[in-house]
Amino acid sequence: MLGTVLGSGVTYVFQRRTTERGEHFARAEKLRQERIDAYCAYAGALLNYRRVLVHRWYVTHENRPDEDTPELREQVYELRYAAQEAMFRAQMLSDDPALVELSERIMEHVTELHRAEDRDRLTDIRERSRQAVRDFIAAATPHVR
Repeated sequence: MLGTVLGSGVTYVFQRRTTERGEHFARAEKLRQERIDAYCAYAGALLNYRRVLVHRWYVTHENRPDEDTPELREQVYELRYAAQEAMFRAQMLSDDPALVELSERIMEHVTELHRAEDRDRLTDIRERSRQAVRDFIAAATPHVR
């Protein structure tokens, strides 16, 4: 009888450990998938926001006032909000303070596009913001492997 009770106890312990490992793996995999989704969504939102800022810069700096419509300005705001929302989601899922800081800097680089005084400065900011998005993806990749 003692052997049966002892055997049941050992079986319970091993089953519990196996269950806990399975649950831990499932949580880790779910977090990994959520991070992939969040980091990709943030990069995509940044690219959309960047694209519309560049378009608006050309509209306002190349004497095309008929294209500077309220709809275009609204699109700039909507895409900025979408990028910010995606940034917040990525930050909430990250456990790396450096990645959180990088996500903030990228948003600043992209937002700086509309402040470019001339085409050379715009080109410089475009390249820096493009590289910043690449840097974010490179920094985020180890967190999802």
